[in-house]
Amino acid sequence: MVAWHAWLQARTASRKRRGRGMSLDAERLDRFARHIVLPEIGGAGQVALAGKHLVLVGLGGIGSPALQYLAAAGIGRLTLVDDDKVELSNLQRQTLFNTRDVGHGKAVIAKRWVTGFDPALDVTISDRRITRDNAHELVIDADLILDGTDNFATRLAVSDACVAERVPLLSAAVGRFQGQVGAFAGHLPGEACYRCFVGDAFDAEDCDTCAEDGMLGAMAGWAASFAALQAVRILLDGASTLGESDWGRVHLLDGLKPALRSFTIAKDPACSGCGSAA
Repeated sequence: MVAWHAWLQARTASRKRRGRGMSLDAERLDRFARHIVLPEIGGAGQVALAGKHLVLVGLGGIGSPALQYLAAAGIGRLTLVDDDKVELSNLQRQTLFNTRDVGHGKAVIAKRWVTGFDPALDVTISDRRITRDNAHELVIDADLILDGTDNFATRLAVSDACVAERVPLLSAAVGRFQGQVGAFAGHLPGEACYRCFVGDAFDAEDCDTCAEDGMLGAMAGWAASFAALQAVRILLDGASTLGESDWGRVHLLDGLKPALRSFTIAKDPACSGCGSAA
């Protein structure tokens, strides 16, 4: 173990000499060792994650398992948003909760889990329902929003707030045997926002739900872990060589085949969220 820490510290010192300094104590070095040895992340990337603020909107089928990987990645500041309570039917796919949590608020339980998992992380919660009036408050000063909510009205309110506050958005959804993960930066010239993708027809809370259509639990896990991977990629853009943020790129996950395909969303000049009509 001593030799392992010495090797990591030497690697850290080497990066620091190259202008990519970092500061992790022995316990954090040990905790994130499997990240640090990856050339695409390294010590500098791990320190970058520790300095990021991610807002996770929705702690259901996407947010619940995604949070476990986001916390495990060492993202230093997490804001968790959900106004719902745990139901027995959630447990088939929302891996953060257990039977004792039924009837209790998801946000409170999620914070308790993160605090127990890694006390070094800064966690705040909001159990208010998101509306157009308060969405802006939640995204201010965030480095990334990960939206895993289950209705278009909330998703579009979050998207519009992200554009207005110039915060990137990672949108993830799942149903039956399909998942969808897309990264949007509508505040940037030439980049689409989520509204460019779905349009204005969904500014209402009428959409299909998993209660009506069903959902394979493992499918939620696949979409959530894919979203967590994309979140790490976005947060490390410019700080590591993990890859680009892929703005406007939507990935469709098919659990029946299984297969994955991707396509790019073009910015809509007439979009009411990020275009000339905004």
